Amino acid sequence: MRADERLRLPKLYAIVDADASASVGRTALDVARAFLTAGARLLQLRCKTLGSGAFLDLARSILDDARTAGATVIINDRADIAALAGAHGLHVGQDDLTPADARTVIGAVSILGLSTHSPEQWEPAVREPISYLAIGPVFGTGTKETGYAAVGLDTVRRAAAAARERELPTVAIGGITLENAPAVIEAGAASVAVISDLLKGDPEARCRAFLSALR
Repeated sequence: MRADERLRLPKLYAIVDADASASVGRTALDVARAFLTAGARLLQLRCKTLGSGAFLDLARSILDDARTAGATVIINDRADIAALAGAHGLHVGQDDLTPADARTVIGAVSILGLSTHSPEQWEPAVREPISYLAIGPVFGTGTKETGYAAVGLDTVRRAAAAARERELPTVAIGGITLENAPAVIEAGAASVAVISDLLKGDPEARCRAFLSALR
């Protein structure tokens, strides 16, 4: 897709976090395959502590499975891995590459998401060459340390409204569970990004439950 083309996101954005997967005794590849089997069609691969070579190998393996399933894979943070693996896109945070710099690596047609946490961040973000705006943490989360307090559903509404003016979808992340995910969508998010709650019990069954709840 072009940087200025409207992106339609599935309601569930399943994040495959290598460290979170390991903490429940599973590999990231197994978790990704469970999500794909369950029907998830948008994955993000997040590997904060994995070496570059292993990250690239893992990304390529997941992308092979995703192509068979007709799913989209976004790489967290690492523009080089996204480009080398041929991923569908990249997600960056406030301390990562700027969207403009990221575009020089991944190109104009790849999906690009940007994390924001406040109006001071999302107001300029919607004018950047991004494909979607991320807002969070919506609720308290123990999966990743953002340095920001929970923003709540009202902030999701405000961020989503600002993004819609630029025809950008909004992804909400942080503390999202099977129980509160529908309310986040109702608040205006196009998609909910979930890490730890998808790893409660069997990942495939949990992912199916999310997809059912958001249907």
